[in-house]
Amino acid sequence: MGLQITKTLNIKKSLHPRNRHRGHYDFNQLVADCPELAGFVVPNRYGDLSIDFADPTAVKVLNRALLQHFYGVVGWDIPEGFLCPAIPGRADYIHVVADLLAESNRGNIPHGHRVQVLDVGMGANCVYPLIAQYEYDWHVVGSDINPQAIEAARKIVAANPALSTAIECRLQTSSSNIFHGIISSDEIFDITLCNPPFHASEADASAGTRRKLKNLSGGVARQSRKPQLNFGGKNAELWCKGGELGFVRKMIKQSAELPNCVLWYSTLISKKENLSAVYRALKRVRPQTIRTIDMAQGQKVSRIVAWSFLNESQRNEWAEKRWQE
Repeated sequence: MGLQITKTLNIKKSLHPRNRHRGHYDFNQLVADCPELAGFVVPNRYGDLSIDFADPTAVKVLNRALLQHFYGVVGWDIPEGFLCPAIPGRADYIHVVADLLAESNRGNIPHGHRVQVLDVGMGANCVYPLIAQYEYDWHVVGSDINPQAIEAARKIVAANPALSTAIECRLQTSSSNIFHGIISSDEIFDITLCNPPFHASEADASAGTRRKLKNLSGGVARQSRKPQLNFGGKNAELWCKGGELGFVRKMIKQSAELPNCVLWYSTLISKKENLSAVYRALKRVRPQTIRTIDMAQGQKVSRIVAWSFLNESQRNEWAEKRWQE
């Protein structure tokens, strides 16, 4: 069977149907669960309660409230300057890959620790593992090249004892490797996740910060003028040589060195113009299947590209051996 490339034809207009963040936030309830948030809630220009999304502290406290209210996470925090991700988009990624796994499992989403997930570049926030564990009880390994990020993620896990056996945080000690040094010789994973560095240089990242803060101005009655990105981000989180495309190309090349260790490799692709080059890189390593799935959060559109070195029959056999009771 030849290479299969499946692309979505229509851009999604909203979050995944199972995403807990599809509706408007009930800020009164969020404040009840996380009283710290009260000091940041203000009316927006439409008269609705919101926060100043240009204020990094407000964004971080909102994330803390969302993770506590929707996912039962307590004590969530990140060191100053680290990436503070938008929770709805992270949740969408988890639900989309759950549907992808279900395709090989008779249409049923696999639950439980039998499902092994690798989050490449987990960051200090540990958000993908937290959501994946809560929604589907998956076992998640989060990797990162920054020791401070690993330490912060481990503190989040330690603050939630029920997660101690569900989430592992592993330090990648080699800047040249993505999977080697993280996936051991006797390990297999059902899917990998990645939100790759977006920018190609620190200057590009700074310019992106200025554009984002400009776009955020005027949205809330009280505005912050702090010259820092509201969602933060350390160097390795925001930029790398070659930017998003350079990182994904390296990931694709290295995935071919471990074709049978992972059922599905996947990554976010934020820049649509990178897709053609990503497909060319994938064709060079000859996976059996390439899948592209569109995602949207408001006006922001991105997509997941997933690939497998196993054919459909092999994927079905994988699921039957690993996930069936």
